[in-house]
Amino acid sequence: MTHTFRPARLLAVAITALAAFAVHAEIVIGQVAPLSGVLGSTGKQMVVGGDIYFKHVNATGGVHGQAIKVLVADDGYKVPETVRLTREMLDKPEVVALYGFAGTSNISQLLADKVLEQGGAALVAPYTGGEPLRSPFNPWIFHVRAGYADEAEHMVAQLTTLGMKRIAVMYQDDGFGKAGLAGVEAAVAKRNLQLAAKAGYERNTDKVSEAVKTIKAADPQAVIMVSINKPTAAFVKQYREAGGGAQLFNISVVDPAEIVKLAGVKYAHGLGISQVVPYPYTPKLAAIREYQQLLKKYAPGEHINYTSFEQFLGAKVLVEGLRRAGPKPTRARVIKALESISNFDLGGLVVSYGPQARVGSQFVEVTVIGAGGKLLK
Repeated sequence: MTHTFRPARLLAVAITALAAFAVHAEIVIGQVAPLSGVLGSTGKQMVVGGDIYFKHVNATGGVHGQAIKVLVADDGYKVPETVRLTREMLDKPEVVALYGFAGTSNISQLLADKVLEQGGAALVAPYTGGEPLRSPFNPWIFHVRAGYADEAEHMVAQLTTLGMKRIAVMYQDDGFGKAGLAGVEAAVAKRNLQLAAKAGYERNTDKVSEAVKTIKAADPQAVIMVSINKPTAAFVKQYREAGGGAQLFNISVVDPAEIVKLAGVKYAHGLGISQVVPYPYTPKLAAIREYQQLLKKYAPGEHINYTSFEQFLGAKVLVEGLRRAGPKPTRARVIKALESISNFDLGGLVVSYGPQARVGSQFVEVTVIGAGGKLLK
């Protein structure tokens, strides 16, 4: 049988072939991040960290020849927006995984509303250490960072080793803050101690004056803050101005440069900050050298930052999962692929997962804001 191909038919065949190729020409990832509101500066750094690595992967051949495309949406750190935007992301069949969300309460609501379960997609490297996202076990969230309980234990161990037993907590009054508070309470109880004081502040504000009064009156030797940039800076400044002399610590989610900018180095000096990834300012590790090179290449106006480095590492985990998922990744294949990652060296930080394991690392160390405003290890 002989076929005669007319130009119009040839064009139709070509278009069909191109369309079939286009379906698999990109791997689409969804990211919902707080690009506005009280966590806006953090959200921006979260996006930068992933973006520089995804651009590098695309520039060097992609994953099985496919480029990674990231759809980014701003939730303003508002729980209802996180839920709405995540549903919209998961309604797109081309989205094979989620990456780099923020907020313990925000992500807890996704679990409560079964958004991740119904969508069947992995969420990789959320910017939170909240225990409710880790226990009880859920199969959807792959953590790169240690939990707030790990951070609290590390800080309390350090303080009590120095002989400090009167410890207070200033916390954000929501799922994030209460998760950190619970971690500190467990760490002091382990040593047969009780908190000297605890005081919360309202989420999405920096109204901390009542917390300052409560904690100042308790005269603690140390204060552990479970708070984000603006309220942390407000507390540090107001507490010091009121004559508070305790050693101040904060959990890992703050940006030291932002704290110095908002509170001033006079007050920020001496603030200890727990960290869940290696110190990114000195290129001693392969991952840090790679991060610094790609930051300079793809985001030359951005400064080295713990947040962007953490999300850079998270992007490396996700890309490894995509590679293992094969040329045509599906949501289910990506989850199975991520589960197969064991003792995987990101370049100085090793992560492991499994069918019943979703916490990749428990690395914690403490850094301090120095007299010049720089973060010191």
